[in-house]
Formats: sequence, C-alpha cells, structure tokens
Amino acid sequence: VGSVLSSYGWYMLLAVVAVYLLVQKVSRSLARSSARPGAAEAAEEPDVVVRRQEALAAARLRMQEELNAQAEKYKEKQRQLEEERRRQKIAMWESMQEGKSYKGNLKLNQQEVESGASASAVPKSKPNKKPLRGGGYNPLSGEGGGTCSWRPGRRGPSAGG
Repeated sequence: VGSVLSSYGWYMLLAVVAVYLLVQKVSRSLARSSARPGAAEAAEEPDVVVRRQEALAAARLRMQEELNAQAEKYKEKQRQLEEERRRQKIAMWESMQEGKSYKGNLKLNQQEVESGASASAVPKSKPNKKPLRGGGYNPLSGEGGGTCSWRPGRRGPSAGG
C-alpha cells in the first residue's frame, strides 16, 4: 500500500479534487433548474407567454417609432444645411458675376452663422497665454535654443558596421 501511495499519490489527490469540483458544478446546475418554478409555470400558462410577447412587441414598436422620429429630424437638419450651402454658393456665384470678391461675402456669411450659434451658447473666455519660446528662437540658426543642441557625428573609417 505504501509503495502504491508513494508512486501514485499526487495523481490520486488530483483525481479526488477533480471529482469534487465536478460534483459541485453538477449540484449547482441542478439547484438552478429546480429553483425556477416560474419557467415551468410559464410553459403551462400560455396566457402569460402571450401577454409577455405582446408587451415585448409593443416596446419594440415604440423604440422603432422613436428611432424613425430621430431619423426624420436628422434628415430635416441635413436638408436645411444643404439648402444653406446652396444659398451660399448662389450668393458667391452672383458676387463673382458682379465682379466683387466672393471671399469677403463668404466670411460675412460664416460670421453670421457663428454669431447665431454663439448667441445660444455661453461664450468661453480664453486666458492670456505666454508663448512657449521667445520671439528670437530659430531652430535652424542654432542661436537662442537653450542647452540642447545636436551635431552630427564625425565621418570616418572608425564608424563600424
């Protein structure tokens, strides 16, 4: 007995643990299936199933109607934007035909659109920021750059490779 236990002891221990875990898993699944008496009753009560399916279909229909309404709103907004773009292009073309600068008119139209949008939104104030580098900084000249400067290495046969 001692020689068998010393030869196959670890294998026996692993087998016992595996059987224990398997029994626990099976007992949990059986407990879950027996803990659901509502599932068996629903199968017996067709009225409950029909009411549940009707409620689900009604909820799906409501969600689909909401989605369709949102899609209509989006399409209408896109139509309005397209109409505004078309009007801007027509105005630009007319100003070009008259010999006026079309860029000035375009900027005015954009400012009007932005002013209308900013009237409804709260304007954000920008804090005064100082520049990161001084005005005399030029990375190509090598002056005023600070402590870091890169120089290429020497050419020669000792470069290796």
